[in-house]
Parts: sequence; structure tokens; C-alpha cells
Amino acid sequence: MGLLDRIQDQSSVLVDSNANDSDETQVKVDPYAKQKNMIHSRVIDKLNRQGKSDVDRVEMLQLLEETIAEDVFDIPRMERPKMAIELLNDILGYGPIQELVDNPSYSEIMVNGPNQVYVEYKGKLTLTDIKFRDDAHLMNIIDRIVSLVGRHVDEASPMCDARLKDGSRVNVIIPPISLVGPVLTIRKFGKDPVTAQQLLEWGSMTPKMLNFLEACVKGKLNIIVSGGTGSGKTTLLNVLSTYIPADERIVTIEDAAEVQLKQEHVVTLEARPANLEGRGQVSIRDLVRNALRMRPDRIIVGECRGGETLDMLQAMNTGHDGSLTTAHANSPRDTVARVETMVMMSGMELPVRAIREQVASAIDMIVQQSRLRDGTRKITQITEVVGMEGDVISTQDLFVFETDGKLDTNGKFQGKFVATGIHPNCLQKIRENGVVVKNDWFTN
Repeated sequence: MGLLDRIQDQSSVLVDSNANDSDETQVKVDPYAKQKNMIHSRVIDKLNRQGKSDVDRVEMLQLLEETIAEDVFDIPRMERPKMAIELLNDILGYGPIQELVDNPSYSEIMVNGPNQVYVEYKGKLTLTDIKFRDDAHLMNIIDRIVSLVGRHVDEASPMCDARLKDGSRVNVIIPPISLVGPVLTIRKFGKDPVTAQQLLEWGSMTPKMLNFLEACVKGKLNIIVSGGTGSGKTTLLNVLSTYIPADERIVTIEDAAEVQLKQEHVVTLEARPANLEGRGQVSIRDLVRNALRMRPDRIIVGECRGGETLDMLQAMNTGHDGSLTTAHANSPRDTVARVETMVMMSGMELPVRAIREQVASAIDMIVQQSRLRDGTRKITQITEVVGMEGDVISTQDLFVFETDGKLDTNGKFQGKFVATGIHPNCLQKIRENGVVVKNDWFTN
């Protein structure tokens, strides 16, 4: 869609908004809506006379400022800069939520219909006073976002996952599936990756835990980072991946590329959904299978959520030690059970004991990441998968976060990280890979 088409579409949204003034459920009418509509038309005329089919933000802002300043619109001088930015964002940006997208303090933006916009700020959800004019206004912005990445949403395809150019993840679901109007969720992608030092400063773990995890990665242990949605799994995965030696070939596989590796020898693969005709899908499982033919030293799967888990376990068991992935689970024990379930989703008719033997043999360490009610994110458990005891997979906690649920004066949970005193069975494997492990890491 060209620039003039987008401007004309936005103009029609303004007209539709005014047509519903009598509806008590509508948001309060913009007192300058008619002037904005006229300014849109004037801008189109000027661009047509100049023969321009596209302009950048600087040119558009200048054109809007000049048009708004014309006496015929009678816009108060104090309102002009704000109106110019609003119109610019509606035409070329993300409309009312542009300021949220531009603000690095907000990690997630959740638009629940035109009248409710939430943000995640410092780990907590906060309702903003930002509103769209109506469903049509919100849909106009959604269409612009998904069209930039070659996607489309309508009643026939009411759901969409996409990734913006800056790496931010976007999910859209619209009526009739959504009963609250169009719903837009943007998980923003930080320009500067979180570092291990920052995790220490934020109290997400202790230096001993970090030293041990660094040794696990360098010592080629297979690690699953587990946790709930928004708990910081991918952030921790990014931090752990920095410890992979630079001379190893790494293949990353994700639904939407989020893992940021600093090493030079990295091959990034991204799954692709089916097109409008239902063709062309490339799944995570397809990519995991293909990665095995690419001579990887390490395979990093952004998230295991289905049949690809079986292929990932087989890779871990067949010479691709040091692989990393994430999974949704509430505890290390739940992670083991979930991995078993996801293997069954592969369609292979395997006995339960055979699946558990695969899991116990492939996975060395489970790192449980949690977002607490105070908004902080912490590693609440580092658990080793020991092996099989009869028909049960045996695990042991090495580090745990203990809290009594009380809050301090800053509203943060009072608690401490505790080493259980157990020396993991995997120490020999780590040392065989030339990595030094200190015994005092496992004592308090």
C-alpha cells in the first residue's frame, strides 16, 4: 500500500469516527477531528501536485506543520505541534501507541480493543490513558504493522504472528474471534541485550550461580531454560549463549528471531507460517531436522513446544552436546513432564519408558526462571537431571531461591539464594571439556 493510500485510509477512519458520535460507548470525540480530516485532504492534494508517491518522516512532518498553520483551519498555535505529531504517527507510524513503542522503558504493549492499552513497566502491568478513536482506527494501525512484514489479517485469517524490523514480536487477533475488538500485543526487542552483570545487579542470581552456569555452557551441557510467559527465558538464554566459545558453529532456530549472539559463526533460521493459500509452511521441526545436516557444534532452539522436541532430544543424544532451548513450565519437575508430553506430540508411537530414557540421557540441566508478583525476575531453581530410577526420571536441586512471601520497604520479596550443598554428577563432564569448577560454588 502506497503512502497516499495510507493517508486516504486514515481519512476514512476519521470520517467514520464522526459518524458514530451519538453512540454512548464511543470515546469522547476529538474536537479537532474535522480539521484533521481537512488537513488530510489538503496534504493529499499537495503531494499529488508535487507528483510525489512517497515521502519520509521529516518531509511529511514539515508538510503537516505548514498545512496546520494555514489560517483556514483555525488551529490554536499551542495545539499545532501536538496535532502534527499525531497526524504523522497516524500516517507513517503506530498511531496513539507510537510514544509507547519509542519508549525503551516499556517492554510490552497490550492493546485490548480501542479503549484499553496496557504496558509492562518494570515487570508490572499498568493501564495507560491512551485510546484509539474506534475499532476502525485500531484496525488501520494493525493493517499497517502487519503489511510491513508482508502479512494480512481479516475475518478469514483473524490471527497473525509477525516480527518487526527491530526484532519486536507482534501478535494480532481480531473479531469475530476476539469479542473485545481488535487485540494487538507487541513484545519489544531491546536494542542493547541484557548482560550477565545486569542480571547480577538486578538480583536475578548470585555470582556463584552465574559461574556455575557459565561452566555448564562451556562444558557442553544440554540446558533447558524453563518458566512462564514473560518470565525472562529468552533473556537468560541470550546471556548463556554468550559463553559459547567463538570457534564453534552455532545454528539458532526460532519462530521469531530473538536470540542475539555475538559470535561470528552463527547461522540463524526462522520458521515460516503458511501463506493465504495454506502453503509454504516451514515448521520448527523442519528446521531442527535440517540443522542436523548443517554440521552444527551447537543447536539453539528458541522454544520447544511440539513434536520438534523429539528431534531436539535426538540431536542432544547424537553428538550435539551443549545445545540450549527454552520451554514453558512452572517447575523443573513440570518441565520433565512437559518434555515427555511434547515428544508424544511428534506422532511417534514410543513407549513411555523409552521417552523417559531419551529425556534423562539428553538433558543435563534445567534452569527455572520466574517472574515474581513484585515484578522481579529471578532464577528460582537450578536443577540437574540425574538419570533414571526405575521408571522415573530423577532430578536434584543445586540452587534454589527461598522466600517467606514477605515484602521489604521497597515492595520487593524478601528472600535469598541457597546452594543445597549437592555436588552435581555432571562435574566430570564439565572438567573433561577443559572447564574449571570450584567446589565452593555449591556451599553457602
